[in-house]
Amino acid sequence: MSGLIVAGAVVLIVIIVLLASIRIVNTGYVYVVERLGQFHKVLEPGWHFLIPFVDFVRKRVSTKQQILDVEPQSVITKDNVKISVDNVIFYKLLNAKDAVYNIENYKSGIVYSSTTNMRNIIGNMTLDEVLSGRDKINQDLLSIIDEVTDAYGIKILSVEIKNIVPPGEIQQAMEKQMKAERDKRAAILVAEGQRQSQIEKAEGEKRAKILAAEAEKEAQIRRAEGLKESQLLEAEGKAKAIEEIAKAESEAIMKVNRAIIESGTDEKVIALKQVEALKEMANNPANKLILPNETLSSLGSIAAIGEMLKGK
Repeated sequence: MSGLIVAGAVVLIVIIVLLASIRIVNTGYVYVVERLGQFHKVLEPGWHFLIPFVDFVRKRVSTKQQILDVEPQSVITKDNVKISVDNVIFYKLLNAKDAVYNIENYKSGIVYSSTTNMRNIIGNMTLDEVLSGRDKINQDLLSIIDEVTDAYGIKILSVEIKNIVPPGEIQQAMEKQMKAERDKRAAILVAEGQRQSQIEKAEGEKRAKILAAEAEKEAQIRRAEGLKESQLLEAEGKAKAIEEIAKAESEAIMKVNRAIIESGTDEKVIALKQVEALKEMANNPANKLILPNETLSSLGSIAAIGEMLKGK
């Protein structure tokens, strides 16, 4: 009976030892294991066997991205202005062995590295440069801290300044300056609006004058064309009337000649008819008579014949 008890106790002890030798590492963490007081290995996520009373888990370390909030610190700028600055650091552990054995507390190392280098960087800048150069400060600080923490197995992912708080009197002066800038921009916008309005008004007046001038020019052209058309019509009417009169006179002369031919070829009658025809043609103001010299010399004799015929 006692043998069974001893055997059962031994089995129980073996089970307890086996269970104690099993280590399960969760995702996002690693275990730093020492064997007989010296670094042995780093356990990755999963389950592992350890030798009881020989292997010892030195530290459980997170490999997830972490955030370290650095408390506000007083910093003096290049132009002797005391300001308060606080920032946030994003980092990730890449080498658990270095983080455990190369520094006692890597978080404190990150904080102290951030504060000291923040003073150095801002100490070489004026207040205006600090307020307008946050991105530059973040990049410079990131580069410096990442180089320092590389020995700890830490990767600095980002450094962000949360707040930059100047003294109260500086804040009041800045607020006044901002108000003056806003008033200045508002005045500029009002002046620009008025100037634009005047330009638009002048452009409208100019356009109206141009349109009025173009309309007047078009009216004058149309009046000139109308006058020209009227004169052309009047000239054509006069020419048509003269043509009709000449045609009528020509027909009358032809009728006289035909009557003379039908009634006989008495020279005296012919001379009389010619005189009458020349008289009618000369009475018309629209007719112009062009007679050769021979005709003019014979007019006297024709007129004499006519007088004689009238006397008979």
